[in-house]
Amino acid sequence: MHILVLGAGAIGTFYGARLSAHHEVTLVGRPAHVDRIARDGVRVTGLDEATYRLRAATEAGPVPPDTLILLTTKAYDSEAAVRPLVDRLRPDTCILCLQNGLYVEEMVKALAGNRCPVLRGIVQFGVTFVEAGVVALKAEGFTSIEPHPRAAALADLLAASGLAGRVSPDIRAEMWQKVIVNCVINPLTAMTRMEVRWAAGEPLDPLKRRIIGECAAVAARDGVAVPDDFLETLNRMYGPSTNLSSMDQDLRRGRRTEIAYLNGAVVALGERHGLDCPVNRALAEIIGALEAGARQG
Repeated sequence: MHILVLGAGAIGTFYGARLSAHHEVTLVGRPAHVDRIARDGVRVTGLDEATYRLRAATEAGPVPPDTLILLTTKAYDSEAAVRPLVDRLRPDTCILCLQNGLYVEEMVKALAGNRCPVLRGIVQFGVTFVEAGVVALKAEGFTSIEPHPRAAALADLLAASGLAGRVSPDIRAEMWQKVIVNCVINPLTAMTRMEVRWAAGEPLDPLKRRIIGECAAVAARDGVAVPDDFLETLNRMYGPSTNLSSMDQDLRRGRRTEIAYLNGAVVALGERHGLDCPVNRALAEIIGALEAGARQG
């Protein structure tokens, strides 16, 4: 199977590297990253220490038969990444959206139409982008895929490459849980430039309860129940993490964040259901202001 990774950031580069051990992989990324990979390969550090040789390009090119497209761009770049490929999609193509945010796959499904399946996936690995050609694995995890006739084969393919693929019995619940984690961890760490474990500390529990409470109320209107012990689970799971959140990394690099697809998306969906989310709205506004300042500076 040929694998095309659209968005060679931290996650895309890591997934492409591990998959390249068993498959023909093409990473699509920025010129400096692509040039470094062409010269030196992808180096993974942290919990994994390995160098992987694989193809990288700044544009996708043709879509061969039996291609798996991993969409790992930022959510706001989905359309720009997928639209140029729409006429090249085939019935044996499959797009797996491995991105943050609420229902980010819906736009991709609208673009692809009935040309090929578009599936939602949830990534639970922690990876940071160190420099061109180098990513650091900070936390092992797994990859969930929504139920579909092709999902089991995709899960097996990922598992065989060390990406712990599995078919989720309830991808919407997993999506919401990942979104809520990101609504807590991302803005708090991005505002303070602290590691993830700091945001998982007990001193912030009162604030986190308000963030989670608003998210859980919107999720309930969306048909998803959030576990009562969500805060305790979050603190336990992320307490040891020395990772830098993706939003923190974006602000440090002066790049656009995904706040509109996380806290902002919760606020927007809450409004459609007649629910006010003042804490999430405030976080979205603060990050928006920091983002504007970082991009100008």
